[in-house]
Amino acid sequence: MNDLEKQLQNHPIFKKIQELRELNLHSEFFIKDSIELKCKKLNENDFCDLALNLKPWRKGPFKINELFIDTEWQSFIKFNILKPFMNEIENKIVADVGCNNGYYMFKMLEFNPKKIIGFDPSIKYCLQFELINALAKKNIQYELLGVEDLPTYECKFDVIFCLGVIYHRSDPIKMLKQLKQSLNKDGVVFLDTMYIDDEREIALIPKKTYSKIPNIFFIPSILGLRNWCERAGFSGFEILAKKTTDLTEQRKTEWIDSYSLENFLDPNNAKLTCEGYEAPKRVYVKLKV
Repeated sequence: MNDLEKQLQNHPIFKKIQELRELNLHSEFFIKDSIELKCKKLNENDFCDLALNLKPWRKGPFKINELFIDTEWQSFIKFNILKPFMNEIENKIVADVGCNNGYYMFKMLEFNPKKIIGFDPSIKYCLQFELINALAKKNIQYELLGVEDLPTYECKFDVIFCLGVIYHRSDPIKMLKQLKQSLNKDGVVFLDTMYIDDEREIALIPKKTYSKIPNIFFIPSILGLRNWCERAGFSGFEILAKKTTDLTEQRKTEWIDSYSLENFLDPNNAKLTCEGYEAPKRVYVKLKV
């Protein structure tokens, strides 16, 4: 048991979630744009209090009986971009790196993976997952580990999803190598990242923050991203989609208690961040060894 796991088990909310799990309540589980649960015997006030104490809720949304957790991100928009490729996870061992509260993993269940394991070193997001799964009771494994832990993990993966992670890493090529080392033969990686529009093989290096986010190190051009992937040992680089992040996808709600996209952009020019950089847009790629 690592230090984060010890902190999780000693967390007062974790203990309350375990008490909820021990009630063994029967729930109906539905996969829509939101992950929905219907549980007749649930004490909704107690559940709502637990959920509110776990703010901010970034990925989702979730609906538990009449409680709607309106998360910052309408994450089904990203999932729907990748949905045409989800047939590749059927009967496969799947990793979701930077899995947040597990929203995408719950959505992936519809496509019958053999095993699905999420990796994220955030105790709060793990607690959100545990709260939802205390009712959903799905066979999803959540590890309080980061991408650097994948190469030495107990199993290798057929498919790895790494969504919205690489720009948070100070050594993106090293991260890509770690993903490659964690694949089974013929495995694939689905990756998304913010990118800049530029025909050159370059990356933006924000001076202090990008969209008021301090831990963003590099935002590549698409050719720059391709070169990173080739240097990491990937031979296949397929662009699946590109999309500008807009206010229908990311916005402030009562479930985050903080700023969101509308506060990160130039108030006079929505095509720029408040720092003067290009506004966020994302590219989705499929990588093969």
